[in-house]
Amino acid sequence: MINIVAEENQLLLMYQPDRFNDARWLDEKLRQDGEVTLRRTFTFTGADLLTPSASSEEGDDSERIFLLGLLEDGYYKINSDVLGLKHDLLLDSGMTLVPSTFIAQRDISVFRRIDELIDEPIVVGGDNESAIPLADFEQLLKTFPTSTELTHYARARIVRVLKDYFGTISDAEGQLNQYLKRKKKLPAASRESIVSNFELQKFEYVHAELESMLKQVDAYSEKDWQAKILGLLLFVFPKYVAVLENVHIKDFYTNASKTTDRYIDLMLVDANGNIDIIEVKKPFPNAMVSRSTYRDSHTPKKELAGSVMQAEKYLFHLSKWGHAGEQEIYNKRKSELPAWVELKITNPKAMILLGRDNDFVGQQRFDFEIIRRKYANMLDIMTYDDLLRRVGNIIEMMRRQNSARSVTSNRRGA
Repeated sequence: MINIVAEENQLLLMYQPDRFNDARWLDEKLRQDGEVTLRRTFTFTGADLLTPSASSEEGDDSERIFLLGLLEDGYYKINSDVLGLKHDLLLDSGMTLVPSTFIAQRDISVFRRIDELIDEPIVVGGDNESAIPLADFEQLLKTFPTSTELTHYARARIVRVLKDYFGTISDAEGQLNQYLKRKKKLPAASRESIVSNFELQKFEYVHAELESMLKQVDAYSEKDWQAKILGLLLFVFPKYVAVLENVHIKDFYTNASKTTDRYIDLMLVDANGNIDIIEVKKPFPNAMVSRSTYRDSHTPKKELAGSVMQAEKYLFHLSKWGHAGEQEIYNKRKSELPAWVELKITNPKAMILLGRDNDFVGQQRFDFEIIRRKYANMLDIMTYDDLLRRVGNIIEMMRRQNSARSVTSNRRGA
């Protein structure tokens, strides 16, 4: 087993052999290869070993102590080679450092996973302006998947592949299909009743499917996630009759000397030909507003701020393009539109779907609502939990209406 200990200006890693082994394997590894890796995370050389190797049988089972880092300006600095990172790691000296700070389930290196996604030094805590706040880092550690979750994600991905070949369906799809079978047996006494029941089942299907997807986010690629969510959104917002992907638009302002080509991932067209845009992001936790405060306010995280800025620019370029843009987009994409639709760029709006709000604490929900309302005239910012609530409220309303309609019908029959 290993343990992390801070002593004076040093951060130490202590390796203690278990009762079935001794430390001679480690000494031999250092002699032969010049380095040894512990828990697939820490790689040390002989120069990092602070305790001498055992030269006799006596003491073979004693612990080995390695220098993990040094204290510099309030941070423990860990050499990049030790953790296999692109840059040295800086950890606030006030942090409680334990093996789980560095190692997730199945010996996954926490900082190596982070390092794969960025190209700058990782700084945790302290006063550094680019540091990950301690509260956010602790939340990050909690979101690393457990062994059970990893198994679940792997199975989910396999199911998504096999689904195309073996017809595997989710519970939500099965529920809808069961309803469609029952629907044939509904009495024809009221067409309104049949339609209202079908609408209710439609939204119940959307709600169940959303819940199912949110339990296995990692089973989907970004593109598959967008396609699946978009299909569900069209159930919820039936005014849209067409979806255009990767739409080319012109930017006349970024570079004054030439026109820049831009591409909108997803464009929606309603029944009157009006254009809107939608941004669909996979729901990563803690992606909306900061956990720490700046002048008593939770501020937008980069993913939220970046998505809003991107949507605002697309809307700006569309509006400036005007009638010429309507014609160019229509001429390029008319084969994907209903024959009677003519495109119109008339104060287009954007819908942004990203993140979760089920982990908001304290004032986070209030501050997030302020951010949403700031952009409400041109952007509808939704979290996935918000979408679930919207669909859930629709379901509740429909159930009440159906119940009231059933009571009225029974009274008339009596």
